[in-house]
Amino acid sequence: MARDVAEPDIVSTALARNRLGVPSVVFFGVAGAAPLTVVIGAITTIYAVVGNTAVPIVYLVVAGILSIFTVGFVAMSRHIVNSGAFYSYISHGLGRIPGVGAAFVALPAYAMMQIGLFGLFGVVASGVLDGLGFTVGWFACAIVAWLLTAVLGVLWVDLSGKVLAVLLVLEILIVLIYDVVMVANPAEGSVSFATLNPVQVFTPEVAAMMVLAIAGFVGFEATVVLSEEAKDPKKTIARATHWAVILAGLLCGLSAWAMSVGAGPGNIVALANAEETDLVFTLVSPHVPEALVNIGYVLFMTSIFAALLAFHAAVSRYQFALGREGVLPRAWGSTHPRTGAPIVGSITQSLLALGVLVVYRLTGADPLVYLFAWLTVVGGLGVLILMWSASAAVVAFFVRHRHQENVWRGQVSPIIAFVLLSVILAATIYGLGDLLQVEPGSMFHWIFPTGYAICAVAGFIWAVAMRAARPEVYAAIGRGADGGFIADAPRLKGSHTEPISVRAMLNAGAIPEYPPDHDAPPGPPRWETPPEPSRWT
Repeated sequence: MARDVAEPDIVSTALARNRLGVPSVVFFGVAGAAPLTVVIGAITTIYAVVGNTAVPIVYLVVAGILSIFTVGFVAMSRHIVNSGAFYSYISHGLGRIPGVGAAFVALPAYAMMQIGLFGLFGVVASGVLDGLGFTVGWFACAIVAWLLTAVLGVLWVDLSGKVLAVLLVLEILIVLIYDVVMVANPAEGSVSFATLNPVQVFTPEVAAMMVLAIAGFVGFEATVVLSEEAKDPKKTIARATHWAVILAGLLCGLSAWAMSVGAGPGNIVALANAEETDLVFTLVSPHVPEALVNIGYVLFMTSIFAALLAFHAAVSRYQFALGREGVLPRAWGSTHPRTGAPIVGSITQSLLALGVLVVYRLTGADPLVYLFAWLTVVGGLGVLILMWSASAAVVAFFVRHRHQENVWRGQVSPIIAFVLLSVILAATIYGLGDLLQVEPGSMFHWIFPTGYAICAVAGFIWAVAMRAARPEVYAAIGRGADGGFIADAPRLKGSHTEPISVRAMLNAGAIPEYPPDHDAPPGPPRWETPPEPSRWT
């Protein structure tokens, strides 16, 4: 008997549409930044390692810098809806060749950020279980997290969003409770605002502190990766990205200040050195029930898991965008027909993570130092390179499209962001060896920046090869799901200000619809784009 409705194909080539509202996208962004993990781990580390009490004001300043970057970044998101995010924006702003170079930087950067978090999760979960009387190694705990992440990665994105929502609300709630407890019980008998003194920004150690602090925000920019799955992406992504930066900045700044109040501004550095990641729990435990401290440890673990989910979503969607546009093999442009998840990209990242975890287990390397700290620092450097490049791309894009955004969003804020991020990037590269805590003459001072440069050059070469061998694929780089505009595309006669779409280029004969040595495949045309508007809307 014939079926009235055809069965869905085994794969699709589009992400699930209209799944995520502003709150869900915010949850992905803030979860990537993992505020509880930053409060317990990063803030304590900065106090201890740098030995300066300007940590609260530094987090607020970094939030301000990233807010300025976000202005131009989300302005571009209103014109380009593409899960490739940095790759797509740089393709439109600086050209297709730099765009592919950026993609080749983004893939290892986000992959390392996600994989590194498995090391932290394994260690923290093992400690939590040990406190409950169960002896479980870090590797077993990491494998459980890997399995859950792998499964959720191929299910509905809004399901992952709901999981993140629950975890993040609980995480923020416990952070605020701890902050109130520390402020309500000041070590010096009265609340001190000394660590919020803006004069401290001009101390010599601030550059190093900003490098460490900005790592705590990495993940907020991943909101743009979800643009194709958002409801009304032109508004949703802009609002969600701003909220992700603001929430992460306020939580980190407030918590760093509360810790200085609870320990005392004059004692916070010494106590951070003594207590390390137990500092917050040491400060609150005399004033709250033991159960609330235990809940904090559990939520520390779930905070890391939430970040794992967020970064998995980011890297799998980067792979999807590159596969859909032919930069990676077409299989990577496939999605599950029911869930709309980027199935090949998700499975690839899961298998890569599993392989790395097995290698670390077999070699016996310290998962906290060499898996978590090293991979997340190096991955964070890659994301910082992408932010810096994207700020330049925003400037270039709106120079060519002056009337698409006002002067502040299209020119002033991107230029300021580019200058500030240039300083932070230079300081990060210069001090990378110190961040990794390697010897002065170690090759690890320069090998990772050099590695990113090699990845970028490989992307440049690949793009040039695509332009020569597959011009129709090259022309589509950065176009997104709806055949969006390409900033450096050839212009048709009579067009002076607007780039043209791939469809218009095909109609005009600017590029061949199929390579000269290939016949057109049966079925619908290869390029499916909507009618081209006369202007961006």
